[in-house]
Amino acid sequence: MGEKQYQWQYAAAPDTATVQQVMQDNQMPAPLAQLLVQRGYTSSEQIQHVLKPDLAQLHDPFLFQDMQRAVERIQQAIMANEKITVYGDYDADGVTSTSLMQEALASLGADVAIYLPNRFKDGYGPNLAAYEKIAADGTKLLITVDNGVSGKAEIAAIQKLGVDVIVTDHHELPPKLPDAYAIIHPRLPGTTYPFNGLSGVGVAFKVATALLDEVPVEMLDLVAIGTVCDLVPLTDENRVLVSNGLKQLQQSTRPGIMALCEVAGIDQQKIDEQSIGFGIGPRLNALGRLGDAQDGVALLTTFDPDKAQQLATFVQSQNQKRQALVKEIAAEALKMAQTPENQQRQTLVLAHQDWHEGVLGIVASQVVGATHKPTLILNIASDGTAKGSGRSVEAFHLFNALDQQREHLLSFGGHHMAVGLTVAVDQLPALQAGLEAAAVDQQLAAHTTEALMIDLKLAVNQVTPDLLAAWQQLAPFGVDNPQPLVAVTPEKIDHVQTMGADQQHLKCQLHDGQSQLTVIGFQQGQRAADLKQADQATFVGSLGTNEWQGRTTLQLMLKDFDVAGQIIIDQRTSHLTKKLFHYQGTYVFFHASYQTALRPYLPAQQPSLLAATTEQITADTLILVDLPHDLTELQHLMAIGGADCQRIVTLFYTKRPVYLEGLPQKQDFQRLFKFVWSHHDVDVRHQSTVLAKYLQIKENLLIFMIQVFFELGFVKIENGVLNRVDNPAKQDLTQAPVYQKRTAQMAAESTLIYSNYQELKGWFAQQ
Repeated sequence: MGEKQYQWQYAAAPDTATVQQVMQDNQMPAPLAQLLVQRGYTSSEQIQHVLKPDLAQLHDPFLFQDMQRAVERIQQAIMANEKITVYGDYDADGVTSTSLMQEALASLGADVAIYLPNRFKDGYGPNLAAYEKIAADGTKLLITVDNGVSGKAEIAAIQKLGVDVIVTDHHELPPKLPDAYAIIHPRLPGTTYPFNGLSGVGVAFKVATALLDEVPVEMLDLVAIGTVCDLVPLTDENRVLVSNGLKQLQQSTRPGIMALCEVAGIDQQKIDEQSIGFGIGPRLNALGRLGDAQDGVALLTTFDPDKAQQLATFVQSQNQKRQALVKEIAAEALKMAQTPENQQRQTLVLAHQDWHEGVLGIVASQVVGATHKPTLILNIASDGTAKGSGRSVEAFHLFNALDQQREHLLSFGGHHMAVGLTVAVDQLPALQAGLEAAAVDQQLAAHTTEALMIDLKLAVNQVTPDLLAAWQQLAPFGVDNPQPLVAVTPEKIDHVQTMGADQQHLKCQLHDGQSQLTVIGFQQGQRAADLKQADQATFVGSLGTNEWQGRTTLQLMLKDFDVAGQIIIDQRTSHLTKKLFHYQGTYVFFHASYQTALRPYLPAQQPSLLAATTEQITADTLILVDLPHDLTELQHLMAIGGADCQRIVTLFYTKRPVYLEGLPQKQDFQRLFKFVWSHHDVDVRHQSTVLAKYLQIKENLLIFMIQVFFELGFVKIENGVLNRVDNPAKQDLTQAPVYQKRTAQMAAESTLIYSNYQELKGWFAQQ
């Protein structure tokens, strides 16, 4: 649709003098200085830290509360040749955390094993059965990575078996912490660590740094992957880790990294945060979603190129299976989200049998993207439980909402935007009611549209390679350091088209004089129809480049657009088919017979109304199905709210158009009048065709003329037999109601059917 999908918010214009000072002090172009000031960076020291992230900016790992204690226990285990097990997690952050910790310990000569829980057998995080098996296998020191802080009972149990536990984690802290030997967590109460946004692999890296007594630069490639994939803030220490990790990835000689880039179609020398987020991350995650994530650790840590190639090929096949499952389940979930009861809800709890639990988080994200509602997607198992994942919107703290529903849950964990949970099926109604209550408490209804922060307004000719190069100094982009968004209002829009296998993507060209800019909108192909009808629109997106046949051009990666004025979608037709009735909106009919006959064609849950009986219009989209009786009828519809609609789709079907036939000429009426006065008992019911041929008048026009004579009292008709009326009163033919009705219908057809698009749009604009 042409209306905005987000609530646009423009960044406040920074103080001009401050921008000038930043430009002079740092010898930088104005757009970069303006962006830095808008984001709160004004001192030269701050700016140098942002623009030149250096390993010297990393914080001392011993600022973690238990770091000294943890390092000493690990060193003791190595010296005593005690078996150490690294207990990880099955997502990309967990896989990289495990790989990194294993490498660090092995480099010190430790007897180290790894254990990654299986999503389907062990569930998320600490698992008592798994812990007991680890203890039975001779482990004396257990180190958790990217998990563990929620495992109070499990950790207590394994420590009773003589195993010390060091927890390294970054997830939400539970009400009661485990009594572990040591806990390394950036948000631990009482900690003096200055940055609380580390990922699981970031915390593991700090432990490795403390153990090795130096920054293990060769491990930064793993840190970059886990940090980007876990969607933690790309500021402060994470910016340093990812910036330098990307450099390490670009030159990495790890066989697994090289093979992974090959199957993902990534140019390793140009790898960036997007390559990780959309290429490497999904493939590593696919392993844990569908089976055993330990293959991911094997891939990242192997030195055997042949083994790396085999593992990468397997990873690729698992990712393809994951994509197919997501597509199938998302279609079912979105259909459930559109039921009348779910459309009325502010939150969604969608549960179904035989949904693959490994992909439910991705499906939840897609449902949230389509509905803008916090969503839980759950698989109903044979044991009477439902297990799955939840995703949220910025305005709704999903973890807090579920924290108030613990009595209905068997288990859950997560954070603001994402959770995992298990619930008894008979508790699903109570859980849904609880989420709806939380939506009211958190005032979710006041934030139905997600905010979109726009950094700068630009003309097409202001979008230049120099601007992009300046802004790229702020990369890598991510959470809390988003790509700059610009709003561009062109003089002209053309070449609007859809592309992709399912025509799901949008492409167009923006022009200002001799300057032009290509716009690419992924998953926005359904909005192309609105854009094709637009005279003017504003486009919001981030700047990027496209390389084709050795030529590099700028392009705007579309986030949203807003069409100026009311959108008129021209679908005028003389033949109605079911495929025309695919629009979401209110269907308007001017003839009751059409409303009755076409009701089966209308999409489910879409309302219809009869114009003559409607007192107020409040819809965003109107679909005008048939032709109004006259322009006055449509003008009334616009006056009662139609003019305020964002979009109007015009079908304007009529079964018997009259405009092209026109009105009979004066001599036609004279010829019919003479015939009537000289003939009696004319059977017009059965002989109208013969009479029309005799009088050389089209049959439809002849019938109309007879109706005019009848309404003016010139003739009488009984049982289909016509005779003259002697001495009728003299009257103007145009006074006959049928004559006026035809004239009005011709005017409506001329304006609404036989006009070109610009004329039609102009008529609506006048209303």
